[in-house]
Amino acid sequence: MTEDANNLACRQFQAQLPELIGSGEDLAAHPHLQHCALCRALLVDLNTIAETARQMFPIVEPSDDLWEHIESAIWHDEKLR
Repeated sequence: MTEDANNLACRQFQAQLPELIGSGEDLAAHPHLQHCALCRALLVDLNTIAETARQMFPIVEPSDDLWEHIESAIWHDEKLR
């Protein structure tokens, strides 16, 4: 593959990358990644960034009574009007 063709393929792959990542499929088997070290390295970097972000901002599950508190606050606010 010529350098220009590879750059075009990389741009096309990278444009699809958000959708591919969002699909949850295993990208390691994607044909472009089979022959493109640059895009493989990009994917490794993106995975590292995502994992670091998950560690910095862990998902915290709300308490079981959260909706009751919200409903109560709304009800109380409506009574004050």
